Amino acid sequence: MDALPPFHRAALMLDMDGTLIDLAPTPDAVVVPADLPEALVALRDALGGALAIVTGRPVETVDRLFGDAPGAVAGEHGGAVRHAVGGPVERPDLPSPPGTWLDAAEALVRSFPGALLERKARGFGLHYRLAAPEAGEVFRSALSALVDTSPAFQLHPAHMLWEVRPRGADKGGAVTVLMERAPFAGRLPVFIGYDVTDEDGMREARKLGGAGYRVDAVFGDPAGVRAWLHRSAAIGDWAKLP
Repeated sequence: MDALPPFHRAALMLDMDGTLIDLAPTPDAVVVPADLPEALVALRDALGGALAIVTGRPVETVDRLFGDAPGAVAGEHGGAVRHAVGGPVERPDLPSPPGTWLDAAEALVRSFPGALLERKARGFGLHYRLAAPEAGEVFRSALSALVDTSPAFQLHPAHMLWEVRPRGADKGGAVTVLMERAPFAGRLPVFIGYDVTDEDGMREARKLGGAGYRVDAVFGDPAGVRAWLHRSAAIGDWAKLP
């Protein structure tokens, strides 16, 4: 397991769904424990502001759920980055998917009751947790056929989700962008995530001399992550990893 860098030199980057908060049947049904934002604020301040949520969700969703608790937010897998509380949301020059792809995605969702289309500024996702078991493979096949027509986009698997996003938008890139500016610059990133989409962030954190941890391998579940964050916030230093 990676060694934690010294607390006073670290920057903490946290995935959201499945890491900070428990997964829910639908994206809008997630619940943020009442005491979690306070713990994040304490850690953010102890780290000199170098705490970020790095997620596939839009920045606006993080704001709605967490307010100004994180010092920075990278949303849409790095397709939208806000470096500090109250700062502008910056977007790299990446394409949006064709409207015909969204039309096709809507048709797929109508074919499988319980499926959900999640629209994003630079892509979209098809959730099939509540749909028929075969929906995942149907979605994969249909979306692969679309993405194969354009080298500018990629199809990515996640937990009960297939996501279309432009090449160049991934959590490794988000870590790189965040680490280029204060208060992150000069620190060593610690990235915590639970999904295949988080592995880019973990690899980049390690490449920059920091650490990367999978929730299932180190903490067990989001409750384990939250407990560790609370312990760390209480002492203003890293608590012992589980």
